[in-house]
Amino acid sequence: MSASDSTERFSSRVADYVRYRPDYPAALIDWLHGPMGVPTAALVADIGAGTGISSRQFLAAGHPLVAVEPNAAMRAAAQQWLAPQYPLFRAVDGRAEATGLVDASVDVVSAAQAFHWFDTVAVRAEWQRILRPGGLALVYWNSRLLDASPFLVGYEQLLLDFGTDYTAVAERYQDDATMQAWFGPGLRGWVQLPNVQYLDLDALRGRLLSSSYAPQAGHPRHDAMLAALQDLFAAHAVDGQVAFEYQTRAFLGTLD
Repeated sequence: MSASDSTERFSSRVADYVRYRPDYPAALIDWLHGPMGVPTAALVADIGAGTGISSRQFLAAGHPLVAVEPNAAMRAAAQQWLAPQYPLFRAVDGRAEATGLVDASVDVVSAAQAFHWFDTVAVRAEWQRILRPGGLALVYWNSRLLDASPFLVGYEQLLLDFGTDYTAVAERYQDDATMQAWFGPGLRGWVQLPNVQYLDLDALRGRLLSSSYAPQAGHPRHDAMLAALQDLFAAHAVDGQVAFEYQTRAFLGTLD
């Protein structure tokens, strides 16, 4: 998959992405500010910031932040959503491997869900360039639990049955050993945190359609997929909701 393919595959899904993608647990910021000692005044560069879900938690905690995002529709959504609330926010057009930021200009480089699309060799060199001496890189993401409940088992099967290129992009995230090797001796710490969304049927539908491999309206499998999703929801909902469970994994360190 080319870099342009990966940056544009969410363009038609921005509204669903903003409304239905999960946040990250508050415990992540607590871990950064507590045991990891990251000050709230640290300037964060949020790389592959998308619609700003990952940016918002830093801004809400008091960090100044620049969001780097190549997809124009997602960047505009972040700007519209966050700029009115957070004067310390700005967004720029740039890629993980070529951010356009000034040398030694940020304290923390942060990458969340988009990290698995990056060239991990090129981003390491670029992030070394833009980090101030002693600056930190944070890499984290939500991994959907595939078999933690009968609902999640059924949801995984639905993606296998109906997803357009699901098997090519599913769970591309690096394992712990790979991330520890990527940071090398600069790794300061890593953590695994529980995270969950409680979704009604409309929200579950939006969560599915925010995924780049879910066939959209007009695709031959779209209607059948939504019918199967409704059946899955009816079979497992409790009090009108299903639990969409994740594990949030985070790694922090220097890139010296």
